[in-house]
Parts: sequence; structure tokens; C-alpha cells
Amino acid sequence: MDVDLPFRDTSVGDPTLDGLDAKQALGERALSKLHWRSRRGLLENDLFIKRFFERHGSHLTVSHARGMYELMDLSDNDLLDIFLQRKELPEKPLTEEALEVLQLLRH
Repeated sequence: MDVDLPFRDTSVGDPTLDGLDAKQALGERALSKLHWRSRRGLLENDLFIKRFFERHGSHLTVSHARGMYELMDLSDNDLLDIFLQRKELPEKPLTEEALEVLQLLRH
């Protein structure tokens, strides 16, 4: 292992989405990765996410995937509070992609 190389966290997101058009439909493999990465520790979050995939899974885009990965970086408790609108958005502003996905998750 080359210690001079910078550390790259590959546990979040999907590097295969880099450089793709945001409006491009999400492929089957990318959708599967997104679904797997979206598993959460709180049942309540999983219920929101399950409903999201049932309703929107067949027409998700690269933009949606990027937004979902951004939301999945939040802690379980913060994510649930945001879903239920008990808490304002996180201090670090969310991208437009994440805000769009959040709207889909809430409705």
C-alpha cells in the first residue's frame, strides 16, 4: 500500500456517477448501490426510504442519487428530524439535488 496516496473515503456516494449528466436515468447497478447505501439504523427512516424507492425508484436520475447520498451522510436522528420537519435543515446547506430528494421523501 502506497502511504503517499491521499486517503479517499469510498464508503459514501458512488464514484461511477462522477461526470455523468445529472438528468441521465439511473442504471440498474447504480440504483442497487443507492438502495443498499440508503439502509439506516432507525426503522422510521427506513420506512420513509422504502416508500421513496417504491414510488420513485423506476425514474430516479443521477441527480436524485447524488442528493440521496448527501442526505445519507446525515446522522440517523438528524435525518429523521428533518424528514418529520421537527428540525431545520443542517448547518451545512444542502445542495439543490438533496433538497429535491428531501421533498420526494417527505411526500
